[in-house]
Amino acid sequence: MKWVALATFTALALSACATPETRVRTALMDAGLSRPIAACMADRMVDRLPLTQLNKLSGLKKLRGQDMRKVTVNDFLKRTRSLQDPEILGVVSSSGLICAVKA
Repeated sequence: MKWVALATFTALALSACATPETRVRTALMDAGLSRPIAACMADRMVDRLPLTQLNKLSGLKKLRGQDMRKVTVNDFLKRTRSLQDPEILGVVSSSGLICAVKA
């Protein structure tokens, strides 16, 4: 039982140390994007958006309503539009396009 508590504490402590890129990548994957596209987009987005806007992206995982294995970049852009932030939409759009072409 103590090992479970220790493992949980360690996981929580390490997650607090996560870089912005890691948090954005995880949020993108939670929103339904594949790992390679999410990693590519997160790398670009952390260089172009401040932390306040990056944190808004974590709210996208709450917009689930369809089979997440079938989410396309276009679907993700529609979800991003719901944040009503033109700068986020521009960065996500350009990053999504570039990363989709690379994939």
